[in-house]
Amino acid sequence: MNNNVSTSTTQPQVGINVSGKVRDLSIMSMFTAIVLIMAFTPFGIIDLPLIKATILHVPVIIGGILMGPKKGAFLGFLFGATSLFKNIMAPSILSFAFTPTVPVPGLSHGSPWALFICFVPRMLVGVTPWLVYKAFSKIVPKMNDAIRFAVLILCGAVGAFTNTGLVMGTIYVVFKNAYAAANNIPVDQVLGVILGIVFGNGVPEMIVAAVIVPIVVTALIKSRIAAK
Repeated sequence: MNNNVSTSTTQPQVGINVSGKVRDLSIMSMFTAIVLIMAFTPFGIIDLPLIKATILHVPVIIGGILMGPKKGAFLGFLFGATSLFKNIMAPSILSFAFTPTVPVPGLSHGSPWALFICFVPRMLVGVTPWLVYKAFSKIVPKMNDAIRFAVLILCGAVGAFTNTGLVMGTIYVVFKNAYAAANNIPVDQVLGVILGIVFGNGVPEMIVAAVIVPIVVTALIKSRIAAK
């Protein structure tokens, strides 16, 4: 009798766990595919004269919020890997900052800092929005739809700024002289040019993320609740 009771109570739990794992794997596979598809189409990375503008941060942000920082960091790693590949295969003026295979202006070799710029900010894109969402979840344990939507707007903006701010900030700190040489400008003008890129590219990227992220995440949260 005891054996029968034990079996009947544990089987549904196993079914729920397996179902949850399959669902999570499906979502992860979907976001991985989205990142890769966007990376290798004009929709994901837009080649500009000075830098490659991107909206690839959007699926990374969404994935991080929904699936947690580890999976978000993995999606960010994919983002960085595709950026590395594109800068190797189709170099721009600034590619020395994203791949060590392109020599730094004034040097005969590339820099390992390029790998830091290429990967670390992009991986953090999948982490910082999750941290913001988690922090607000503790401050407001029972979020209504309006509060959640506002928090997700902030999460989208934070994720986008994480990418642009860390990438361009590190370029300024590490490659200021090389950046000046590559663009044929005085070193004392580099900060102004970089800030121009941050506002010119970064602000639109933040707006895009702030619009798309709350809409998509809200829809996916509701569909997840409905599926339970």
